[in-house]
Amino acid sequence: MKKALKIFGIIILIVIALLIAIPFAFQSQITEIVKRYINQSLNAKVEFNDVGLSFIKSFPQARVSVSDLTITNFEPFKDETLATVKNIAFTMPINELFKKADEEPITVSSFKIDEALLTLKTDKFGNTNYDIVKSDSTETSTNEGEGASFSFSIEDYSIKNSALTYLDEASNMLIHLSEFNHSGNGTFSAETSEMDTQSEANISFTMDSINYLQNNAVTLDAVIGLDLEKNIYTFKDNIGFINKLPIEFDGSVQLLENGQKIDITFENPQASFKDFLAVMPKAYTENLDDIVTTGNFNVKGIVKGLSSDETIPNLDINITSNNASFKYPDLPKRVEQISINTSIKNTTGNIDDTYVDIEKLNFKIDEDVFKSSASLKNITKNMLVNAHIDGSLNLANISKVYPIEFDKTLSGILKGDINTSFDMNAIETNAYERIKSSGSVSISDFIFSSEDVINPIHISSANMNFSPETVSLNNFKAKTGDSDINATGKITNLLGFLLSNNTLKGNFNLNSNLFKVSDFMTEDESASKENETTKEESLKIPAFLDCTINAKANTVVYDNLNLKDVSGTLVIKDQKATLKNVTSSLFDGSLAIIGNVSTQNDTPTFDINLGIDGFDIAQSFTNMELLQNLAPVAKLFQGKLNSTINISGNLDDEFSPELSTVSGMALAELLTTKVNANKGELFNALESSLNFIDFDKLDLNDVKTQLEFANGGVNVKPFELKYEDIAITVSGSHKFDQTLSYNAVFNVPAKYLGSEVNRLIGQINSEETNNISIPVTANIGGSYTSPTVKTDLQSAVSNLTKQLIEIEKQKLVNTGKDKVKDLLGGILGNQDTKNTDSINETNTEKTDSTKTIKDEIKNVLGGLLSKKKKDTKN
Repeated sequence: MKKALKIFGIIILIVIALLIAIPFAFQSQITEIVKRYINQSLNAKVEFNDVGLSFIKSFPQARVSVSDLTITNFEPFKDETLATVKNIAFTMPINELFKKADEEPITVSSFKIDEALLTLKTDKFGNTNYDIVKSDSTETSTNEGEGASFSFSIEDYSIKNSALTYLDEASNMLIHLSEFNHSGNGTFSAETSEMDTQSEANISFTMDSINYLQNNAVTLDAVIGLDLEKNIYTFKDNIGFINKLPIEFDGSVQLLENGQKIDITFENPQASFKDFLAVMPKAYTENLDDIVTTGNFNVKGIVKGLSSDETIPNLDINITSNNASFKYPDLPKRVEQISINTSIKNTTGNIDDTYVDIEKLNFKIDEDVFKSSASLKNITKNMLVNAHIDGSLNLANISKVYPIEFDKTLSGILKGDINTSFDMNAIETNAYERIKSSGSVSISDFIFSSEDVINPIHISSANMNFSPETVSLNNFKAKTGDSDINATGKITNLLGFLLSNNTLKGNFNLNSNLFKVSDFMTEDESASKENETTKEESLKIPAFLDCTINAKANTVVYDNLNLKDVSGTLVIKDQKATLKNVTSSLFDGSLAIIGNVSTQNDTPTFDINLGIDGFDIAQSFTNMELLQNLAPVAKLFQGKLNSTINISGNLDDEFSPELSTVSGMALAELLTTKVNANKGELFNALESSLNFIDFDKLDLNDVKTQLEFANGGVNVKPFELKYEDIAITVSGSHKFDQTLSYNAVFNVPAKYLGSEVNRLIGQINSEETNNISIPVTANIGGSYTSPTVKTDLQSAVSNLTKQLIEIEKQKLVNTGKDKVKDLLGGILGNQDTKNTDSINETNTEKTDSTKTIKDEIKNVLGGLLSKKKKDTKN
């Protein structure tokens, strides 16, 4: 007995080993079968990572799996991905693996598909990317030579965690199924049988940029009767759901050579208005049983006829409700007198004849009654729209009847009475003669608040009138923070903007008594920091705007600037905001601005021209950051400034200039200007190095200079200053971080060098020495708050010494020459000896005089230097 058990155990181990090992022996054959089937069947590029074979997972059948399958189209959808599948697995009897290509088809018992992504597309020319199965003629020749590849005797199948997208470019229609799971079991080989199926997915449906379904959950559990001989599939026991709206189907679908013959009816079995609420998103229907409803809600539909390339089935779908109401248990108000009568019909089978008729959609909240009706025709081509809306709505009641949460409280009274008729092509092409609109819309006491704005916006009144070509904004009065706005204007393409991708065009006149820019800006620092980490691009001027705003404001407050009597024009177009003829009173003078800000590229840019007339220098350079960066020293002056400034560069994410990118130039003129009593560090440093100048008496009147700025710095062209009879030439540069690199050349008359120099000049007593002056250069470095000043005063005085010596030499030489001439006239006897003595005497006198001059200069230098040392110590 033990021996028998041992032998049986060995046999079991051998069988298991064979079941594990044999698949490796058949690996190449299975791969060849899969490749052969693909090549025989599809006009597409198919790639896969691996083909596996197992006798264990589906024992006693074989299991073939294909992983990482990708199908890529040929022309006219070249290189576009039709499908990707993570894994496909088939089960089949083991003996099917041994069939040759010319034998009977390989029979498949079941299949499973995991994580399939399928994209079906029809382009505007009618080409489809999913028509990749080879033609019948090809299949016939293949069948004759090699036999069919697969036949199906399915007992069960499943598709899990998959998605499907269908895009029709001609009708601008998009259907998307996500989280798609479908399974079925039954017997497909019998002539008549049943298949039990379960399906679930989230569906989205968009047509002409309008979302009709947005990620709505759909489920269907159905028993399908199969008549494989006649290719008829019949709905038996079934129940489906759209979100929580139940739908039951009856009827059948028959597959024909030229399409599908459809005969299906459907309806919601309960016919309660609660079914209507069940279509709403799950977040609002979790406690559906607690919602109190009255009235009915009926969905009934008939779909009957041939679905083919040329026709669709006839449609007769009706949605109705009469005198219904609903109230959520935790909310104070109810919606009542709800009436719905909507139908979707097609009586010809021509898809272009399908139309939607919303005969009425009415409701009442408190005393506010809302009525509407509409019809949509020719919906697959140039859709024709006819609509009427009439009613009023207290916006505060929205959150009191429906569990929708707003970040901030919404309030205001909205009233409207509008008729409109148009075709979509007229909207897209601005063919206003085919757009018939009339009526008016008004809103009052509307309060809007959000995290995006620091203060609630209170619209006290706004009124718009509609006409075929324009929407007139008759009045718009609003207030936010301390700012007030009063506007009128016209919009020429409102429907095109709302219903299509057209530009919103308009012209507006805006008036304000007080306009504070800070009232429209957020100060939430935590939100700003969070945005810094999540933001992918800078703030953009909307591309859909094409408008002109003529504005006037008595006072505009921007940062610490108070602009008075502001007027000008703002043009917004192509993601560019252009300022035209903007003028304002500022700093006891006037300011003119033209220029633009553009967000057309990834990095925002600006290019601005400023005209400044009569600015108070102290105020403007203290309070205006731009002027501080251009000339920080100027805030120490008193007087008036005239200037023209052209500046351009990049803007950061907060729309502030990036100083490292700023470039441009400026011309400046100072009028009736003097230095403040508090001179600041720079002038104090200059006075300590140049004690012969009193900067309080510096003449800055009518000073003109030119500045150029680029690469984070300002270059100042040479300009002239005057201090009494000292001419001063200044040039150099500074960075926007206020580091300095300037040269100031002082053309100093010798008389400013002290009494000893003046006495020495008096001894020489010549016109040349009386007018002599020397250049003294002051090199200014460091920073504006901590400047350094280095002068060449010592070398300048040394040069003066040499100059005075040369003057005295020349004077003595000239004197000697005159005496020689006098002596030559009376040469007699031993006169030569006398003359020689006289000349020697003269030379001795000259040498002594030269020595005396040198000594005097040394005294001057010593006096100046010792005085400087004393001054420095002091």
